[in-house]
Amino acid sequence: MELAAEYAKLESMLDKLSQGHIHVAVLGRVGVGKSSLLNALLGTSTFAVSPLHGETRETEIAGWRELGDGGVYFIDTPGLDEVDGESRETLARDAATRADLVLFVVDADLTAGELEVLQSVASRHTPVLLVLNKADRYTDGEREALLGSIRQRAAPHVREEDIVLAAADPAPERVLRVDAEGNEREELRPREPRVDAVRDRLWMILDAEGKSLAALNASVFAGDLSDEIAARLIETRRTLGEKVIRTYSVAKGVAVALNPVPVADLFAVAMIDVSLVIHLSRIYGLPLGRAEAGSLIGTIATQMVALMGTVWAVHVLSSALKLGTGGLSVAVTAGAQGAVAYYSTYVVGRVAQQYLAQGMAWGPDGPKAVVRSILDGIDRETLLGQAGDEIRARLRGKA
Repeated sequence: MELAAEYAKLESMLDKLSQGHIHVAVLGRVGVGKSSLLNALLGTSTFAVSPLHGETRETEIAGWRELGDGGVYFIDTPGLDEVDGESRETLARDAATRADLVLFVVDADLTAGELEVLQSVASRHTPVLLVLNKADRYTDGEREALLGSIRQRAAPHVREEDIVLAAADPAPERVLRVDAEGNEREELRPREPRVDAVRDRLWMILDAEGKSLAALNASVFAGDLSDEIAARLIETRRTLGEKVIRTYSVAKGVAVALNPVPVADLFAVAMIDVSLVIHLSRIYGLPLGRAEAGSLIGTIATQMVALMGTVWAVHVLSSALKLGTGGLSVAVTAGAQGAVAYYSTYVVGRVAQQYLAQGMAWGPDGPKAVVRSILDGIDRETLLGQAGDEIRARLRGKA
C-alpha cells in the first residue's frame, strides 16, 4: 500500500508520545556545524563530523536528557543543499516534519533557500530555535548587525528570544609563549564550545512546553496524513472515473455505429448512460439507483440542450450528412453518428463525475454552470475526431 510508510511513521509517533519522548531535529545547510552543535550539547562525539562537507548522509538519533517519564532525543540530518543530494534533503525535511522542535542552524545571514525551509517548518506550527553558529568568526559589531538582519527576516516564523548564538567548534586561540631564554613561540590552543545560550533556551522551551509540543506534533501529522489520504483518494477516483467514462463512451459510440439511428435520436441509447452514472456513483461511494441516475441524466441533458441548442443540432446534422455523401462507405457514415454519441456520453459522464465529486451537489451556481464549465473545457472538434477514429477502428476489428 502506498501509504504504508506514512502509517508506520504515525504509529511510531504515537508510540513516542505514549513513552513521553521528545524529538529535536537539527536542520540546516551543509557545513553550518549541525553535527558539531549536537555533539557540543551532548558533551560527546556521538555524531560524525568531518572537514569535508556532507558527512551526515542518514538521519541519526541520540538521547540527551530525561524529561518527565521520557527523554529528549536529538536527530541529526543531512544538509539541505548537498550537490546531487536530493534524497538526503528529503530525509532531512521528513525528519523535521516529525520532530517536536527544530534546531535550525545557520552560519551567516539567511539565504532565500533557508527562508523557504524555515517557512515550511513554521507553517506546521513546529517550534524553531534558530541558532547562529560559528559566532566566534565575527567581531562584536558584525555579530550585532548579523543578528539584526536575521531577526528581521525570520520575524514571521521565529520569536526573537528563540534566536541565539553558538560556537560549537570554535577556532583555536593563538597563544604566544615565551620560554626561559626569552624565545617566543606561537601556539594554537583549543577552545571550549560555547553553546550555553542554545542549551538554556532549548531546555526552557522543553521544560515548559515539551509534552504539549509532542501531542500537537502527533495531531498535526495525523491531520496531514488524513489530508494526504483524501487527496490520493480523490485523484484515484478521478483517474478511474475518467477511464470508465471513456469506456462507456466508446461502447455507446460503437453501439450507435453498428445500428445507426436517425440524428434526432442519437441520445436514445439511454441505458448506456444510466449504467455509466451508476458505475461512477459507486466509484465515488454514493451509489445511485436507475431512477436516480436517469433523473440526473435528464437534468444534464436539459442543460446541454439549453446551452448548445441549435448550434449543437446543426453540428450533428452537418457531420452526419457530410460524412454520408460523396460515395463514402457506410462505416464512415456510421462512424460519424457514433462519434456524436460518444461525445454526448462523455459530457454526461464528466458532468456526473463532478456532481458526485462535490458530494452530490451542483454548487452555488447550479447545474447549468457545471455543464457550461465542462463543455468549455472540452475541445469538441478534437474529441469528435478521436472518437470517430477509435470507433471506426473498432468497427474494422469487428468486421
